[in-house]
Amino acid sequence: MLVVTAALLLLNGALSFSTWWPTPGVVPEARLAPEFILLWCLLLALVAWRGRLSERAVASLAGLYMLLVLGRYIDVTAPALFGRAVNLYWDGAQLPRFLWVTAQSHPAWLSVLAAAAVLLLVWGIFSGLRWGIRIAGHQAAPLALRKPWALGLTAFALAIAVANYAGVRATWSFVSKPVIPVYWQQARLLAIALSPQAVQAALPTATALEAALRAPPGQALGALAERDVYLIFMESVGAVTYDHPVAAPSLRATHQRFEQAVRDSGRQVMSAFLKAPTFGGASDLSHLSLLSGIDLSDPNRHDLLLTTQRPTLLTLFKAQGYETHGLYPALSWDWPEQSFYGFDQFEDGRTLDYKGPALGHWSRPDQYALARYEQKHPRGAKTPPRLLFFPTITCHFPFSPVPPYQEDWARVLTAEPFDPAAVQASLAEKVNWLNMMPDYVRMVDYTYRVLGGFMRQPEPRETIFVLLGDHQPTANISGEGATWDVPVHIISRDPALLARLAPFGFAPGMSPPRQPLGGMHDLTAVLLRVFAANEVQAGAPRDERAAASLATGRQR
Repeated sequence: MLVVTAALLLLNGALSFSTWWPTPGVVPEARLAPEFILLWCLLLALVAWRGRLSERAVASLAGLYMLLVLGRYIDVTAPALFGRAVNLYWDGAQLPRFLWVTAQSHPAWLSVLAAAAVLLLVWGIFSGLRWGIRIAGHQAAPLALRKPWALGLTAFALAIAVANYAGVRATWSFVSKPVIPVYWQQARLLAIALSPQAVQAALPTATALEAALRAPPGQALGALAERDVYLIFMESVGAVTYDHPVAAPSLRATHQRFEQAVRDSGRQVMSAFLKAPTFGGASDLSHLSLLSGIDLSDPNRHDLLLTTQRPTLLTLFKAQGYETHGLYPALSWDWPEQSFYGFDQFEDGRTLDYKGPALGHWSRPDQYALARYEQKHPRGAKTPPRLLFFPTITCHFPFSPVPPYQEDWARVLTAEPFDPAAVQASLAEKVNWLNMMPDYVRMVDYTYRVLGGFMRQPEPRETIFVLLGDHQPTANISGEGATWDVPVHIISRDPALLARLAPFGFAPGMSPPRQPLGGMHDLTAVLLRVFAANEVQAGAPRDERAAASLATGRQR
């Protein structure tokens, strides 16, 4: 009986582990694996039908189960290691190149040794699974078929797995995520991506973006007058910073300090709320929703869009003479999807060359990333107008440790960017897994402090800022039933340009109207109308009222 129990636990545990974040390792979970229940039911059926499993059947089932184990491993470790789920369309083509480059950078004997170790590990796992299935089929299944209580327990486990797959929340703590849907989703993605007709049917047209690309020269972005545009996504900055009974009062002074920094720089700010296409993570859905003008609340649609050559705001800005820049300090690995975005200049964690103390999981703080980017890509009279796309990363789960803020932006680029005492205090912080709210509040304060400090830096030429949250923080911060809303702030020295935002639901200052103006993709159309050359003439009466409202906000 002990051997039977060990075999069943092995088969279930092979599909019910989770990632040892943020490493390639895994840790076991005390949950039922849906595919284990499916395997068990299949074994019962085969034994009831044939009486005994052949060794060929055992090996075949072990091979299929091995594929499920591999799928489970990739599914749980990829988000921790690469910040996103696995994508067979992109990763399938990238894996051979990655292995080749890795092999070239090490001695041949080490590559051979690593390959042998991997093969040995695969064989060991397969052998263990084959042993477990043999015991389950030869001993456990025949015994269970003679015991009504065992069949009843099987029916109960199957019901729990079905309820979990149907979305019953009460089962989430007891059943692990199924693996078969992951394979199905990837197969479906590939099937649609390889069919132009299927792609056309699955993805709507970004009407406003298409119209802007067809506009006469100088029309689509005429109101910008070739000023730089910095599009900055603030990681995990959601509506809880305004709504939550703990976070909102704590961050009121933060918002006021940031608004003062905007005013001190000679700018003004208009704010609103948007509904993000994601909650608690998967920032790429928000990033690409805004750039494409397409609702990507369905992750499958996001993955499908990446396989196309659909235009984005980057396409439009390039067509109007802008140089597009991507600043991704979170990335420390090759990012194959970058080819879809097509940035003219791209900086990631590796190219930023941070030499200061590693602070948190992402090592380099956002303040350094922004300062280093400006140092590497100075702006001047002869450089083309610029669109910068910058997703911040420091304000990321688990929101600790909070980096010190350096008032001297020149010093942040040195090998000792912060005072030693401030570094030690930051590194001494431990993640409070039971109450992350205090650290979250301090991290949001850090984000606005960095952006406000950047506003105060000497500016080589005028810049228009679009700052917005990518999604609400995780549920342990936002609470049960929180909205998917995030704030958006548009900042400029041009009152007439800002005045065009009022008819769409923006308000002066850092206190946006609570009703969201729409989804993340709706902001794309708003920006295109505001940035267009003829928007003032088309909406003059409304813009005059908006200008008056803006002036009132300034007086306050």
